[in-house]
Amino acid sequence: MTDMLPVLADSVRLDEDGVHILDRRQFPFRREWVLCKNLDEVADAIFGMVTQSSGPYFAALGGMVLAARDAAGLPPAEVRAHLESAGARLIATRTTNNHLRKAVACVLDAVVGRDDVVNAAEEGARRGDELYRARSRALGSHAAKLLPDDGVVLTHCWADLYLVELVLAARRAGKEPAFVCTETRPYLQGARLTAATLAEMDVDTTVITDGMGAAELASGRIDALITAADRVTMDGHVVNKIGTLGLAVAAAAFDVPFHALVQAPDQATATGTDVPIEYRDGAEVLTVLGQPTTSGRIRGRYPAFDVTPPRFVTTVVTDRGPFAPDRLGEYYAEGEPNQ
Repeated sequence: MTDMLPVLADSVRLDEDGVHILDRRQFPFRREWVLCKNLDEVADAIFGMVTQSSGPYFAALGGMVLAARDAAGLPPAEVRAHLESAGARLIATRTTNNHLRKAVACVLDAVVGRDDVVNAAEEGARRGDELYRARSRALGSHAAKLLPDDGVVLTHCWADLYLVELVLAARRAGKEPAFVCTETRPYLQGARLTAATLAEMDVDTTVITDGMGAAELASGRIDALITAADRVTMDGHVVNKIGTLGLAVAAAAFDVPFHALVQAPDQATATGTDVPIEYRDGAEVLTVLGQPTTSGRIRGRYPAFDVTPPRFVTTVVTDRGPFAPDRLGEYYAEGEPNQ
């Protein structure tokens, strides 16, 4: 058993020569790093799924620093416009998850009124990194309190720092949850990322196919369905990797609680219909690990996310604690979070 952070918890690194991103498309079979030397290469890496889960947030922080380095020679009046354009480019790569917007805002806010734009951007990126990790630790601590001592958790897809911090907090409380991970087609994040990371942490881990989730929930072996959320609306809709909705409905049918983890509900998004759902190329569902699974005469369809209505959500766990989905407005009773 180990409490050391796993590989994917530190998979984006900013350096003098650019942003180094661990290629999650190859992980865990190979550990290859992609070097992005400019903002466009960072944006392409995010869109191309080189980095996933929380990785795009950290990549966006680094991308904004690269944009600031490019802007350092511009007239002061043009610097802000250059950085805002860079931020818009990054945000457009993955529109459903609003963490990219938060990463961009961290850097933009840091450079306001500063002449030393590169230093300011680097300070903003460091602050954004530290803040995200601190809020993930708080979220994990709150979520761990909802687990039985030796329960079994079903999860879908992966938001690495959220679930890593959940495991670490559970252990601090003397709990040792076991995890059942869906494989999460078509990129197999559950099998390649979630399960691999949990195994790296010496967690009892089982992989099932996506179609087995309802049967597992019906079996009585599962104590809780726990996922991250790419976004949670103010009225309690949970937006997450496609397949979450089906698991949530099955969990409700078999009286298994569904806890969705997100740092904060999105105050700018009232309800599920306000969230832009990313559609990826349908060809992505016609292959597994680069190998075709159908003939060339078949179309694929790939909405990358789905929206779970609040009636199927037991708890939304945030960095300020757990909330019923119809009481998320109370999150902001303490004011706005830093980001």
